[in-house]
Amino acid sequence: MTSIRLPAGYTVSTDPTLLDRESVHRWLSEDSYWALGRPREKQDRAIDHSLNFGLYEDASGAQVGYARVVTDHATFAWLCDVYIAREARGRGLGTALTAAVRDGLAELGLRRLLLATRDAHEVYAKVGFAPLALPEKWMLLGEQ
Repeated sequence: MTSIRLPAGYTVSTDPTLLDRESVHRWLSEDSYWALGRPREKQDRAIDHSLNFGLYEDASGAQVGYARVVTDHATFAWLCDVYIAREARGRGLGTALTAAVRDGLAELGLRRLLLATRDAHEVYAKVGFAPLALPEKWMLLGEQ
């Protein structure tokens, strides 16, 4: 698996006290295609019950990225809500954040780490994600 490092000047943390919840909510509810209109209360609940990865500028401490993982910490994880602030895009931060999530979860020995994306397949492929080999095995209850 390819080693991908964060660009100099950035740090990833899973410390929930560092999260800028207001920015995360604004990014996702106003600028993502998958969570438009998500209420703040629902976003806070999602954060509270997930493993969260914040991406921060070292110089200012400002949060510029976010990723959320829903997991049992034993066999399975779902990567979702991956977002890089518009002003920080184009620096490889999305790929680096996803690699940090992958590497951070490696010690758990998970059998599967899944995600869904409409338009960022190339970002996730750089980190090792691939299309489902047997999509006919998978089923869904809820929104397509």
